[in-house]
Amino acid sequence: QVELVESGGGSVQPGGTLTLSCAASGGSFSTYFAGWFRQAPGKEREFVSAITWGQFYSDSVKGRFTLSIDMAKTTVSLLMNDLRPEDTATYFCAAARSGSVYSPTTYNYWGQGTQVTVSS
Repeated sequence: QVELVESGGGSVQPGGTLTLSCAASGGSFSTYFAGWFRQAPGKEREFVSAITWGQFYSDSVKGRFTLSIDMAKTTVSLLMNDLRPEDTATYFCAAARSGSVYSPTTYNYWGQGTQVTVSS
């Protein structure tokens, strides 16, 4: 049973930077791959980024967000630059063993979420 804990959310002005972290326990990202999703009020959960053998990004964040993993493969970090109001959402970390990185139904384990608010 993998447990995921996100941290690093907060409020920033447009153009600002935040780094989200996701720490895994009971398993590691050498066995699972990690994904980030976000959900705004009234909207469906949407794919943001994932890391397996490579890194994957949605078109809306490509070039602004960077996903990385630590050497121990227990923590993934999402560096978010040039944040925009439309990035406002609750961000969730998730883990899976196989399947499409883009689909939330692939993922077996989810964190509790961390809020990101981008507003002037």
